Amino acid sequence: MPFYLEIIISVSLLTGGVFLLVGSYGLVRLPDIYMRLHSPTKASTLGITGVLIASMFFQSHLKGFLSIQELLITLFLFITAPVAANMIAKTALHHSNKPAEKTQNQALMDTIRDRESPPSNSIK
Repeated sequence: MPFYLEIIISVSLLTGGVFLLVGSYGLVRLPDIYMRLHSPTKASTLGITGVLIASMFFQSHLKGFLSIQELLITLFLFITAPVAANMIAKTALHHSNKPAEKTQNQALMDTIRDRESPPSNSIK
């Protein structure tokens, strides 16, 4: 394996590992569910992307042609992580999970929780 490829793979793995470590630390240390959503959706997604890019380079070198499976997995993660975080936040909001004192705009949480859905006949 060429030295430049080993450097690219090593840097990508180290960068991904650092992001995963920061995301895991944030998941443990942040005080409430609303703040904890940031670490798996941002830091951990970038960490997995770094590891998958390293895997893509390695597999491309072994096979002799471009390996795109890792890019498809990364695309899937970038699409699904924000949607999953949004659903978790909505569930926490509707179950009235209390935010930490430092959470900003807490008054908006009651407004969002108590709003009514639009009438079904207004959607055309």
